[in-house]
Amino acid sequence: MAEFMGTALMILFGVGVHAGTVLHDTKYHGSGHLFAITTWAFGISIALFIFGNVTINPAMAFCMYLLGKMSFITFIETSIFQIAGGIVGAVIVYIMYADSFKNSYDKIDPVTIRNIFSTSPAVRNLPRNFFVEFIDTFIFLTSILAISRANSPEVVPIGVGLLVWAIGMGLGGPTGFAMNQARDLGPRIAHAILPIQNKAESDWQYGLLVPGIAPFFGAVATALFAKFYLGI
Repeated sequence: MAEFMGTALMILFGVGVHAGTVLHDTKYHGSGHLFAITTWAFGISIALFIFGNVTINPAMAFCMYLLGKMSFITFIETSIFQIAGGIVGAVIVYIMYADSFKNSYDKIDPVTIRNIFSTSPAVRNLPRNFFVEFIDTFIFLTSILAISRANSPEVVPIGVGLLVWAIGMGLGGPTGFAMNQARDLGPRIAHAILPIQNKAESDWQYGLLVPGIAPFFGAVATALFAKFYLGI
């Protein structure tokens, strides 16, 4: 339940800020990517402060499995609850911003509305997009393991938030830095089932390949680095 609620809260902040900056008739329309990335970073910190030792990320859960800190069954269960939390968080955002969605259908491209929920590449080049998400996830997960060695419930959430902020600003430009299947696939599923007018295709080819599979490869690289360099 902590993984479910923590992921849902993360998505509330993240998809919520995209809705607030993209949709018409919101107080923060047009606030931009710095505004959005900062909200993602702070939101993840808050989720970690509230729910404690959670991964809120199937890729991180897979890394824990590879390092022998989680059973395979627990990894599967955890991932299911995380993606379910991502769906629920995105649905709640849709309900909160329903009036703004309604007032934006004839003003905003349907793909832009889809991108409120899920990531998309600035330039569609699937091999390169895959590489970007692999590298982003590797840096993300490895840094979290290093930060976690501080073993401080006060330091870790802040450190992870600063990490998300730095990756978003420095490395997020090509793909939107998903690094997390629950962050992308959960809201993408929500977009597919919600009653959104003139709905764009969900682009499952990109969603399953890049934010779906690439983070697991990043988790494998992280596990190897953690074992042979960090000594975890």
